[in-house]
Amino acid sequence: MDFILTIHGLMRWLVAIAGLIAIIKFAYGWLSKADYTPLDKRIMSIFTILLDINVLLGLILLFGLEGGLTPNRIEHATTMILAAVTAHLSAFWRKSPNSATKFRNNLIVVVIALLFIFMGVSRMRGGWVF
Repeated sequence: MDFILTIHGLMRWLVAIAGLIAIIKFAYGWLSKADYTPLDKRIMSIFTILLDINVLLGLILLFGLEGGLTPNRIEHATTMILAAVTAHLSAFWRKSPNSATKFRNNLIVVVIALLFIFMGVSRMRGGWVF
């Protein structure tokens, strides 16, 4: 389980980096009135997939680690599941013909998901410290 815990801890940084890239790209696309491209869709997909993988690793840890279901662990898991659900909301406007709407909504979704992630990670022992 130590290996999974290490991977889970390292994945948070990949999720954070992907989220930061998404925020920059979506804010730029929205403000510059750019066209929504397959690269933009791929950025959102990468963010969501990384988050999903980390949630899955977290659930494996939640039910497999010694120490049981402590309130902090349950709160962390709940917050991370909410972050993943929020990230998947982008599917609602995937087929919208309006690029500005896609950029704006994806930006909002990523920011909210990252806020959930920040809150959830800060509740765990060690928080954002490596």
